Order: sequence, then C-alpha cells, then structure tokens
Amino acid sequence: MPTFDVVSEIDMQEVRNAVDQANREAATRFDFKGTDSTIEIADMKLQLHSATEDRMRALVQVLEEKLVRREVSLKSIDKGKIEEAAKGTARMEITLKAGISSDAAKAINKHIKDNAPKGVSSSTQGNQVRVQGKKRDDLQSAIASLKEADFGLPLQFVNFRD
Repeated sequence: MPTFDVVSEIDMQEVRNAVDQANREAATRFDFKGTDSTIEIADMKLQLHSATEDRMRALVQVLEEKLVRREVSLKSIDKGKIEEAAKGTARMEITLKAGISSDAAKAINKHIKDNAPKGVSSSTQGNQVRVQGKKRDDLQSAIASLKEADFGLPLQFVNFRD
C-alpha cells in the first residue's frame, strides 16, 4: 500500500547561513552604521538587537530576504514584539517553528478526510502525519490538495513509497 509522510522541517544550516549573511550586510550597509545591529542564533530562537525600532524593522526585512533567498519558508518563523532594551536600544525575538503540532495534525487529517479521494487515510505519528492510499495517483492528488491549503506552516512530503 503506497504511503508518504507530511512533515514540517527547517534546514538549520540554511538558517545559520542566512543569519551570517544578514549580519554581514548589517555590518557593511551605510544606513546600519553605528546602530550595533546584530542577529544571534541559539537553539530555535533568533535574538535581534538594534539601536532603534526603525533599524530593527529594517534588520528584520534584511533577515527575511536572506531566508527567502536560502529557501527557508517565512511560515516557519514566529516574530515577537519589538521590546525596549538597555540604554534605549531595541530587541526582538524570533522563534523558529519545526514539527507539526497536534492541532495542525488534526487539521491536516481533517483536510485529507474531506478532500482526498476515497481510499486515502491518514494518521498522526509524533510530529508528522502518515498518509496511506490504495493507488499512487490518489496520494498525488492528496499532496496537491495539501499544497493548496494553508495550515500556517511549511509542509514537506517525504518517504513516498509504493
């Protein structure tokens, strides 16, 4: 019986590369001179620091451009609020979302049940969803249906087996 898994993963190496590129650009761009704008990465969080809220917004825009260029979906980031830090500077925390939460898994299962062809079923397995069907074509139409729907997180389709 053909199967595939629906997962939501982030390539952390690409995130690190995007952060490095954004830091390099912030260090060399004229409008960032003297603002001490930096991005630090720790586990699944990014800490952004800058002199003003305006420069913080520009730093976030630079980071988003680098992430998109590195093919990291912007759906996988969760931006916090811009907070006031020491000495009148601004700080922001961005959380990286990886894995499918139980609520999102329920929504994906419901979507498959409602929209996929007859004979296609799905089940939640940890932080991924396994989809099974009788025919390969049915599974491919289920993938197309999931790509059209928006669950608020980037989905990848892996382990496609006949």
